[in-house]
Amino acid sequence: MSSRSLNRVTLIGNLTRDPELRYTPQGTPVCTFGMATNRSWVPSAGGERQEETEFHRVVAWNKLAELCNELLFKGRKVYVEGRIQTRNWTTAEGQERTTVEIVIDSMIVLDNRRKEGGAEEGVEYETEYVDEVSDEPTVEEKATVPADEEAGTKEVKPSKAAKKQTDKPKKADKKEEEVNPDDIPF
Repeated sequence: MSSRSLNRVTLIGNLTRDPELRYTPQGTPVCTFGMATNRSWVPSAGGERQEETEFHRVVAWNKLAELCNELLFKGRKVYVEGRIQTRNWTTAEGQERTTVEIVIDSMIVLDNRRKEGGAEEGVEYETEYVDEVSDEPTVEEKATVPADEEAGTKEVKPSKAAKKQTDKPKKADKKEEEVNPDDIPF
């Protein structure tokens, strides 16, 4: 067996469903959500552009799980980084099942969409990397929840601009510059 190996996944795509936050019996938060990535190509023989969609099951642990549950919703565009994990289990009917999932350790929201009717309207967030390594889950956690704990987590704080926006009313003569999402190069 080779001493060098790498299990790293980077995805940019859209959520296919709202995140689902659960807790292990020990109280560790775990969040799962679906994500879709697309690719398109023109066949070498010519013809119309082809498109293919791949669906991924994504799992986050600890603080990152709670952040994903707060900030993400169906349709939102995100960047995630993590590793591939394959799990086998037996259903209640006795059938053997296998799942391939992406256990993430970082996530960045790429759009500025707001959840319809959500309370987060008008608040801008900035993410800050927290250099914190969590302990691996216990055998009971691994047996009851479909993934390992993640290592790095992100912490979300309202940005200074958002604090000013909520604390003081805007002046009519001062116009804030807005960023167009189409101007962002990714």
